[in-house]
Amino acid sequence: MISIVPMKLQDAYKIRDIDRSETIELIYHCIDDELHERKILNECPNWDEEHYKEIISRYEYELRNGGTAYGAYDREKLVGFGVLAHKFRGKDNNQLQLDLMYVTREYRRQGVGSRIFEALSREATKRGAKQLYISATETESAVNFYSSRGSAITPDVDEELFQKEPKDIHMIKNLLD
Repeated sequence: MISIVPMKLQDAYKIRDIDRSETIELIYHCIDDELHERKILNECPNWDEEHYKEIISRYEYELRNGGTAYGAYDREKLVGFGVLAHKFRGKDNNQLQLDLMYVTREYRRQGVGSRIFEALSREATKRGAKQLYISATETESAVNFYSSRGSAITPDVDEELFQKEPKDIHMIKNLLD
């Protein structure tokens, strides 16, 4: 039984339990608010030590500054997590960013990601957000996951987030629908 619970700052080390590896067969590029696909075959490896440190640092930064994280646990093992950033964004200052979201490889396609996404969406609504801003990796799995949960490409790309990850697909999820 997988449980979805709020995570604390001291849980950061558990992120090392996540296996983010995946086989990528299709990626997207966004041109003039339209998705264009490109077939590839790439085995994306798990994070190396430098990437673990980067992800853990982002997690800790958000939690120290008022962000929220939810983890999916199979007993004591973290099998997925998501982070809701603390900073409001958008021209109406009514968006919160879904900053990080990963489900370990062997637990994908079992509803774990959906449950984390729902928990983060509820938290964003509680904090007064009208939308989630999602800077999704350009992989088919990520874009299709967010699209299937009502997210859509945004014409109002956040410049700061675009500069950090220009290949990402920038999406918005309306929370009040």
